[in-house]
Amino acid sequence: MIRYSAIVQGRVQGVGFRYFLQLTACKLNLTGWCRNLMNGNVEIEVQGLENNVLSFVSEVKKGNGFARVSDINLDILPILDGEKKFSIKY
Repeated sequence: MIRYSAIVQGRVQGVGFRYFLQLTACKLNLTGWCRNLMNGNVEIEVQGLENNVLSFVSEVKKGNGFARVSDINLDILPILDGEKKFSIKY
């Protein structure tokens, strides 16, 4: 298991990006959350099996067809026990 924090930069707000993140995370059996930041970026915390998390990061870089990801900054975080799903924070 691994947990990452990510800040995604680019055109990632107002294009369905957070819903794309949630759908992708659910397909890969990952938990965590995402939210829009005031500066136009999206913040993500994602946790799961390392291969699945790396697949998720790869999909995030591609985007959903409407988003344009220009950069993604990753940091490793401690594992959170008891997290059940991937949610969108408002």
